[in-house]
Amino acid sequence: MKVIEANDIEIATQAFGSADDPALILVMGATASMLGWPDQLCDALANHGFYVIRFDHRDTGESTTLQPGEATYSVEDMAADVIGVMDGYGLGSAHIMGMSLGGYISQILALTHPGRVRTLTLFASEPLGWDGPALPHISQEFLDHFSNLATLNWSSETETTEFLLTSERLSAGSGQDFDETYMRRRIGQILARTSSPASMFNHSTLGTREDWTGRFRDIAVPVLILHGADDPILPVENGEALAAGISGSELIILDGVGHELPLLIVETIADLVASGIRQ
Repeated sequence: MKVIEANDIEIATQAFGSADDPALILVMGATASMLGWPDQLCDALANHGFYVIRFDHRDTGESTTLQPGEATYSVEDMAADVIGVMDGYGLGSAHIMGMSLGGYISQILALTHPGRVRTLTLFASEPLGWDGPALPHISQEFLDHFSNLATLNWSSETETTEFLLTSERLSAGSGQDFDETYMRRRIGQILARTSSPASMFNHSTLGTREDWTGRFRDIAVPVLILHGADDPILPVENGEALAAGISGSELIILDGVGHELPLLIVETIADLVASGIRQ
């Protein structure tokens, strides 16, 4: 574990593997701490010869956390945090893997700091500055679930756990049984690492400062796109749009996978990431 000071905040990080290996920085999605990247996946990527670094976004985990509703930062600020992590580890460049909002952030990095991004892996992500016909997004079932946020008692660990557990269940695809025991344990770890669990939803108010319209098409670094066929938050059409717009990118659709990183296929995901990076 290592805490980095950057952009007037503290960013909690954790590294796996050897610092002599090429760095691979994992950028999680909205509301998610570094624990969104399963330990098993981090270990598998390190076993492929990468120095794997995951970190807590602002308002998650042990990074700087503001009270609910007090966030004034932008998506670009979160991209700058990734550069802060790189600087904190003394990295001139790194491979970047982003999931969901993390994929959006990663696209910004590839455009604003192309010399520091060696490759991009975009998992369950949408195009930055999409300017085509409307793409499908979050399911009605998820929207109905999130409507409960207004009355959720965050001071109750039981109520909070059940809310987050339902979120994970709704995110899961059809390819494997939902592992409630594992997920309850991980939610317990997440709640134990934050002083204000409600603050993770500050990410729902985020916007961008700049106009990124159509800019995903300008990404010039090698790009691998992984997308679950059952994704209920960013349906697979989003991954297909990314692949169609980024020249030379590769799209791999994962059957039975939702908006998630299922433990049963973390070795497969690690294999695909490693193969994509080394092409």
